[in-house]
Amino acid sequence: MAEETGIEKLCRERNLRLTGQRRTVARVLSDSADHPDVDTVYRRASRIDPHISIATVYRTLKLFEDANVLTRHDFGGGRARYEEAGEHHDHLIDVETGAVKEFYDAELEEMKSRIAERLGFELVDHRLELYGRRRRS
Repeated sequence: MAEETGIEKLCRERNLRLTGQRRTVARVLSDSADHPDVDTVYRRASRIDPHISIATVYRTLKLFEDANVLTRHDFGGGRARYEEAGEHHDHLIDVETGAVKEFYDAELEEMKSRIAERLGFELVDHRLELYGRRRRS
């Protein structure tokens, strides 16, 4: 039997029953180096299980999102994109290609907390998305 993926582990911890098709979606997402949208997840899943429907993929993504197994992002372009819930990080989105780079910067994290504190808040959560294009040489 294949080793349990991060998403499968999160599902088990949250007592979500993993049917064969849910497991396929979980594996597709865990194996993704990008932040796939529903159509991409469906295309990849249907290569593994030709009987999976796009409706099943939609329902599974929603179930995983509601259980905090996945994080849903709107990086523009009208399509939600997904990634495994986990360690905090921020995103830099290439406006020309749609490619997403994940990054973590301790100095930036401290700055965000200081800003919240200065405005009278305790920071409990946040998302940072930067949009840019590659510089031309």
